[in-house]
Amino acid sequence: MTTTDLRQQTRILVQAAARVCEDKKGADTRILELDPIDAGLSDFFLVTSASNDRQSVAIADEIELKLKKEFGVLPNSVEGRRKGEWILLDYVDFVVHVFLAERRAFYDIERLRKSARPVTPAEFDAELKAALAEKTAAVRKKAAKAKPPALKAAPAPKLKKAAKKAPVKAAKKTAVKKTAAKKPATKKVAAKK
Repeated sequence: MTTTDLRQQTRILVQAAARVCEDKKGADTRILELDPIDAGLSDFFLVTSASNDRQSVAIADEIELKLKKEFGVLPNSVEGRRKGEWILLDYVDFVVHVFLAERRAFYDIERLRKSARPVTPAEFDAELKAALAEKTAAVRKKAAKAKPPALKAAPAPKLKKAAKKAPVKAAKKTAVKKTAAKKPATKKVAAKK
């Protein structure tokens, strides 16, 4: 896989995780695209807030479950699940931070990553659609080049003759089978007399 393919796959995973945050009523969900020079560890941060520790655990659990179920991806590590104040799911190429609202304000991760570019889900959709269209065009172009030559069809009259002969042969075979089945039965009756 090329690096652009991996980056696109990471974007799909981050977007799926962001949808889970919104489905589970995570507040102020943001996706931060980290500067490649500045952030040697991962490409994206997904940050969301929960109103209580149960909700934060539910969001983290659902993200983990969805990404495992739909994409076969498990986090490399999970931190903070017991307390639920700040749960970190590390998927290597992206990191999910689920905070309680007051903890998020205290740590202010967005401020710490000033070089990170905020990405909206709409931007993700547009980029993914463009990448998908480009990839589809490349696959179609490749398929058109590799298309085998068309096969010549058999002349119509020969096909009609073959179709007419097939039912006649099948009828003769069944008639032979029926007469063969009757003969052994008559021999048994004669043997009994």
